[in-house]
Amino acid sequence: MSKFSRRARVATGGAALTAVAVSGFGAVSANASAPATTSATAASASVPARATTTSTHLTIDAAAKAAQAALDAAEKENQRVTVAVVDRNGNTIVTLRGDGAGPQSYESAERKAFTAAAWNAPTSQLAERLQQTPNLKDIPGTLFLAGGAPVTAGNAPIAGIGVAGAPSGALDEKFAQAGANAVAR
Repeated sequence: MSKFSRRARVATGGAALTAVAVSGFGAVSANASAPATTSATAASASVPARATTTSTHLTIDAAAKAAQAALDAAEKENQRVTVAVVDRNGNTIVTLRGDGAGPQSYESAERKAFTAAAWNAPTSQLAERLQQTPNLKDIPGTLFLAGGAPVTAGNAPIAGIGVAGAPSGALDEKFAQAGANAVAR
């Protein structure tokens, strides 16, 4: 038996592993689509009501109304902004990018909205808290700049509205609050 070089052994081993993997994938694929041959069925567990919770969410219609109200408020003052509405968990419900809004405004609006919802406070107030606790800014997904307003139901945060792109955070927050007020009507 002749000796193979190290390179040849590695190449041969790699080819063999590839062949085994491909044939295994085919078998798994074939088995995945095959009907079950056993008569056992999966049972689902029913949990008692005390083990669950119900939460309130903003509807898509309410989120769209809020975003449009914020964008309209900005346009009345000739500001080019992006508006984002996120749910309590930071998932984006609606984003409206106004004509001429800067490319950075999209992500900034989403992060301001999440920050407002997460802390149930306008982001201008949260920016002030950074003086006492500067490491708050290190929390992923947050942006501690004015421009975010929470939306609440029964004093609990259910969404956040973020606006970015105006020349000042105070304007951004004014427009975000206009969006939040539109939902309250």
